[in-house]
Amino acid sequence: LCDGKDTYVCGIMEHIEEAGIHSGDSACSLPTHSLDRETLDELERQTAAMALALGVVGLMNVQYAIKDGTIYVLEVNPRASRTVPFVAKTIGVPIARVAARLMAGEALNSVLDNRPDSRALEHVAVKEAVFPFARFPGVDTLLGPEMRSTGEVMGLDRDYAMAFAKAQLGASNDLPREGTVFISVKGDDKQRIVETARKLQGLGFSILATGGTQRHLKDNGVECERVNKVLEGRPHIEDAIRNRQVDLIFNTTEGQKALTDSRSLRQAALLNKVPYYTTIAGSIAAADAIEAMVAGDITVSPLQDYFNS
Repeated sequence: LCDGKDTYVCGIMEHIEEAGIHSGDSACSLPTHSLDRETLDELERQTAAMALALGVVGLMNVQYAIKDGTIYVLEVNPRASRTVPFVAKTIGVPIARVAARLMAGEALNSVLDNRPDSRALEHVAVKEAVFPFARFPGVDTLLGPEMRSTGEVMGLDRDYAMAFAKAQLGASNDLPREGTVFISVKGDDKQRIVETARKLQGLGFSILATGGTQRHLKDNGVECERVNKVLEGRPHIEDAIRNRQVDLIFNTTEGQKALTDSRSLRQAALLNKVPYYTTIAGSIAAADAIEAMVAGDITVSPLQDYFNS
């Protein structure tokens, strides 16, 4: 928010999926879940500087990317965005109303004397996208830079993992508390998925994996059963999905051939309503959410309780 002279950063949302997934399709958390204080301070400084330099009166949203400690500005929009209601509910401030009064000529200090610090919240909100894939047979569910979602939901809890679990529930992604997980990830993701696979195994899940992933997991002490890719002949992973032998899928791909070869796998998951994650970050978050659900039941509280406690 900016009145031309004063600024207030309402919130910094961190994508759960990494760069390459459209912001409208990526799950996000507020407060951030992995950025350090110095990075957050610099993001606020840059945002305020741009708002003042551009002469913004009202709302502005900025998209950043961070790589190896360097902050890159992707886009700056001197307007509201679809995440304004999400941020407003999370921090307890009617942001749109405040922005309208600023545009009518009032000063930020007179309109908003209480400015909550979104970085100090005692609760976490997770935004998850809602996709229309089930209504369009034949569409590929792989996420990328083109926006595919048609809505979004909000999961709210005092714990990040449980907030993510609630967001998945709201988006009709029914995460299992037990069963079998299929894991097939590209080369760069193999090491990153090890701890997640170990966590699910510790929760009692059985693990199926394709050749390369199975070897890597086994070399790192994670027991799993090898299953054929579709091109390797039957019985293969699609047979297992259709036979209800798979309850959760983690699958990341790279390269056009791999994307094409795995499309039928994504279709089988969609048709059989098996939760499916195509990014390593989303897979890790899903495993954390399952761990939280196994540890304790989901509780529901009115939005007001998060601000009255």
